[in-house]
Amino acid sequence: MFKPKPILIVMTRWPSPGRCKRRLAKEIGLNKAAYIQHKMIEHTMEVCNLLAKDSLVDIHLAVSGITYGLAKKWAKEKGIKSVTTQGEGTLGLRMRRQVIKAQKLLSTNPGEARPAILIGTDLPDLSKEDLINAIEMLETKDLVIGPSRDGGYWLIGLSQKLAMPVTIWPFSGIAWGSKEVLGETLARAKKEEILTGILSVRNDLDMVEDLNGWQA
Repeated sequence: MFKPKPILIVMTRWPSPGRCKRRLAKEIGLNKAAYIQHKMIEHTMEVCNLLAKDSLVDIHLAVSGITYGLAKKWAKEKGIKSVTTQGEGTLGLRMRRQVIKAQKLLSTNPGEARPAILIGTDLPDLSKEDLINAIEMLETKDLVIGPSRDGGYWLIGLSQKLAMPVTIWPFSGIAWGSKEVLGETLARAKKEEILTGILSVRNDLDMVEDLNGWQA
């Protein structure tokens, strides 16, 4: 049976001083924080493009901090055709919005859902295998979560069942930015009786202590 190719949605900020990594910038300065953001974006896109080259995913880039025109030009330089700005609102609202937009922009069969995987650009150790594990897990699970050590998650994946129409409960009413994000999300999945898969724990790079063991 034919299975639609997943959409890999990359959520990122424009790597300009003052527009990204604000918590980190308070400790190491705006320019250094922006440089680290730039390096992590480059690494993330390199990994994602490896999967796209192997026809495992289609990439959708969602950018904040710049206009759509600049975002489109930036995406083109990286070989990515599907791009939008993130828009306003909470992280949950912006993520859900991007799933909806990506489904429309990359639809090969109108009305048919495609699995969606959302990641950020804060993982310096992200690997191709991490994303392949998520893709494979979505074949048997409706929700896939990659936990992060700060109580949030570095990846969330939605099956066809949850991706169109895009379910609301993982993206609304969550205390974004808190240590409760992962727990609240998993509790809601359990309440909704959703089959959930858990990936390996990773560490988002947000604070100066997160730089330990990593060279920008």
